[in-house]
Amino acid sequence: MPVFIEEEKSVFEPRNDDYLEAARYLGYSKISVPEEDVFNLIKECCTELYDYISPKAVYEIFPLKNDGEHIEFADVCLVSKNLGVNLRDCSEVCILASTIGPKTDALIRKYVMTDTVRAGILQACGAMYIEKFVDYVNEKIKKEAELSGKTTKPRYSPGFGDVSLEVQKDFFRLLPCTRIGLTLMDTLIMSPEKSVTAFIGIKN
Repeated sequence: MPVFIEEEKSVFEPRNDDYLEAARYLGYSKISVPEEDVFNLIKECCTELYDYISPKAVYEIFPLKNDGEHIEFADVCLVSKNLGVNLRDCSEVCILASTIGPKTDALIRKYVMTDTVRAGILQACGAMYIEKFVDYVNEKIKKEAELSGKTTKPRYSPGFGDVSLEVQKDFFRLLPCTRIGLTLMDTLIMSPEKSVTAFIGIKN
C-alpha cells in the first residue's frame, strides 16, 4: 500500500546551514562563501519561499529482482548497470515521489518577470527545500527498515547515469502521484518543478 507523508512545514524552517546549502546551488562552496549582502539576500529569499512550500510525498515498497543489470519490481522490467550497482544485494526497492508544491513555482515565475536575480536565488532556495524534504523522507524510510533489521542504500533518481527519464512513467503509474499534486508532462518533466522521484534499495 502507498504511504503518504505530509508534514507540518515547521519541520523545514530554514536555518543557517540551509542558507549555505542554497548558496551552494548558486555556485558557492565552503571555501568560497557569499559576501554578507548576498548571504542576507539568500536568507531573505529562503524565508520568503518558506511561506509557499507545501511538502508532500508518497512511496511504496516492492519485492525486487536484480542480477546487476536487469531489474524487476511490480510489473516493471528495466535494464541499467548503474541502478543495478546501486541496488546490489537488495531484496526490496522503495519508489518515492515528493514535491514542495505548486506555489513555489508561481512565486519564482512572478520574479522572473520583475527581478531575475531574486528569481535565480529563489530557484536555489527551492532546490534546497526539496532536497531537505527528500532527505527527511529518506530518513523515515531508513528508520522503518531498521525496525525490521534491514538497511537502505543511497537513493537514485531517474535521469541520472543510464536510467532514462522514461522510468518516470512507471513511477506515475504505480504511485498515486496526483494525490500529492504531482503530474508528469509529455516532456517527462514533473510539475511542480521542485519535485523529486527516487529509488531506495532495501537490504536484509
